[in-house]
Amino acid sequence: MQLPGIVLFCFVILFAQATTVAASSARLTRLTKGVKVARASESHPAVLNETIANGSMIETGAGAQAELRLDTGTIVRLGQNSVLDLRDLHRMTLRRGAMLVLAPKGSDAQVATGNVISVVSGTTSLLEHYPEAYIKLISREGTSRMFMPSVVGESVLVKAGQLLMFHTKPAPTGLPNPVDIDINRLLTTSQLIKGFAPLGSESSIAEGARDQKQQKSKGALADTNLVIFGRGTLVSLVPPAAEATPPPSPSPTPRRR
Repeated sequence: MQLPGIVLFCFVILFAQATTVAASSARLTRLTKGVKVARASESHPAVLNETIANGSMIETGAGAQAELRLDTGTIVRLGQNSVLDLRDLHRMTLRRGAMLVLAPKGSDAQVATGNVISVVSGTTSLLEHYPEAYIKLISREGTSRMFMPSVVGESVLVKAGQLLMFHTKPAPTGLPNPVDIDINRLLTTSQLIKGFAPLGSESSIAEGARDQKQQKSKGALADTNLVIFGRGTLVSLVPPAAEATPPPSPSPTPRRR
């Protein structure tokens, strides 16, 4: 990375941080059975519309989900078996699990995962963190940023329709480059999108999908048979038909009369 680029980048980030508003409280706007709110040494079952202050943690069990809305307008969704530390609402810590973050223009949300921090500002992103395993950042629309506080200048921009993913063991000393993913496929398969109310950023996401379609028509992007099923980092190679259409159910064996 060239020095002039670093100087300009730092200037832009400092300016953006100076104009954003920090969150001071959050409210649970959607939850399922198996969601708990923990504070200090106590915990209790979460209640719809409960106010969550700094210093709390949200925990979801198997099959459970939760949605929070910060007073800045930021939306946070948690998948099952996740733990979100809210000791600092401006810099949340995803200790384990999966989450979606939408930060509207004029505010930003920072999410710590292991030894990296993701900055979501005016964008929608998905994150996964499983200690001793891997970290993922996906940008649904807009541009997010991931950086390593311990390494000066180690920062990567993740644009709409891109995925940044790496293993946490051994501890990384740098960040990989992001790769392109299919936005439409993400929209139809993500458990943090299906079944929830619209986020309000659908037009921007649709624009990103149209941009991907145009790039495909120009040959700048090409479909592959590489798929990651569910959580994890295992990349599978599947036939094109198998990716789009599930295999037919076997016909029942006819009985003899």
